[in-house]
Amino acid sequence: MTDFTRNAKALHDYDVLETIEAGVVLRGYEVKSIKSGRAQLKGAYVRIIDGTAWLVSASIPPYQTGNIPEGYQERADRKLLISKRQVSTLLGLQQAHGITLIPLRLYEKKGLVKLEIGVARGKKKYDKRETLKKKDVARSRMRGMSEE
Repeated sequence: MTDFTRNAKALHDYDVLETIEAGVVLRGYEVKSIKSGRAQLKGAYVRIIDGTAWLVSASIPPYQTGNIPEGYQERADRKLLISKRQVSTLLGLQQAHGITLIPLRLYEKKGLVKLEIGVARGKKKYDKRETLKKKDVARSRMRGMSEE
């Protein structure tokens, strides 16, 4: 599996409770753009509308600047391919207090572009500080081990 892009900010801002894999409905030139590493998930989220999951506000720029299809929108909503049972589960989780559906990464699996969706709860400011402290402590421990 090859990672094309990750949403690093999501892991800083949210506690991921579980993850779900979804397919994404894309056109050929969008797949080429993603595989060349140009897609961004920063600020994107997943919304369920009329029983269908949608990737909202993800940026997939055109593959070739001179060959842009007419009416192409970089931040268009893209349909996600998830079973109806998973959609109903996600809808129930999303309606629970403080639960958000966020895209974590775009990757390739068996030649297809897949999206990893995180079922997450937003972190408070003090939670973010606590996470940074833990990372600093782990980093200093690793430095201490490498110097020996």
